[in-house]
Amino acid sequence: MEIIEYDQKYEAEIIALWNRTCIYDPVTVEKFRNMILLDENFDPSFCWIALEEGKAAGFLSAMKRKYPYGERGLEEDKGWIQVIFTDRPAQRHGIGGKMLVKAEKKLREAGAKTIILGAYSPSYFFYGLDPDHYASSVSFFRKYGYTAGETHYSMGMDLRDYQMPDRLLTKKKKAEEKGYRFIPFDYSYCVALPVFMKENFGGGWRRHAMEAMRRGTAEDVIVLALNPEGEIIGCANRATDGNPSRFGPIGIAEGYRDRGLGSVLLGTALEEMRGKGIDDMFFMTTDEDGMRYYLRNGLHVLRSFVSCHKDF
Repeated sequence: MEIIEYDQKYEAEIIALWNRTCIYDPVTVEKFRNMILLDENFDPSFCWIALEEGKAAGFLSAMKRKYPYGERGLEEDKGWIQVIFTDRPAQRHGIGGKMLVKAEKKLREAGAKTIILGAYSPSYFFYGLDPDHYASSVSFFRKYGYTAGETHYSMGMDLRDYQMPDRLLTKKKKAEEKGYRFIPFDYSYCVALPVFMKENFGGGWRRHAMEAMRRGTAEDVIVLALNPEGEIIGCANRATDGNPSRFGPIGIAEGYRDRGLGSVLLGTALEEMRGKGIDDMFFMTTDEDGMRYYLRNGLHVLRSFVSCHKDF
């Protein structure tokens, strides 16, 4: 067994290994490259391949910020394990542990005092551990001193027969009578939207909006909520990773919450998706309160993730 720093010649083997190991989270070569290799913080010396007789038998990708991420900055005291897996025949032979120890050492040398599993923004595959689908991961990381935290939920719904419920249609009508509007994005808002996102939800949300505008997809994937003065007060985005079914982020400015506007924005965005022939929607993560809110709006839980970290 040999553990080496990332070498591009093993890319096809790693993706094949990923897709037969992490069977609930398959990747394409494009997704692998975009979310790992082409991330601005990628460093091959933080990424390892376990080789067995010259073939890839394990993989780990870790991240440490070299470039600031919006208002979060460099987060100098944090490091992330994006993904780790080993081939099933090679499991329980210490391979994963050896890769993890290498990653921890490298991250600590780079200044990390906390290592977080999965939840690396903007490019995370998992928002923590999934005990329902990868049960062995829980005991593995517990063995190496990782502590479980809050539970987060991935949720979704079938859109093939979606219609905005009568209660939301009534709320939408009343809101529109007061001058509120719910409209697809157009480029007359290309300056206002990034400012709104950053001021209300942070640099990550701003980044998603900017990327959609740069790609020329914003008019297709973003729905805005406007107040009677024509100012942006809410936004629903989707397809942030190129998957048309991936929903979010979505939010309403704090001063306009608890008026039903968020639910109307959600229903409007879902109707937009159905009208474009998108059969289903899902989003990656929400907390306990968010989960209950989305249940009330017809979504159901797809998966649960437990946040996990290790302090040094």
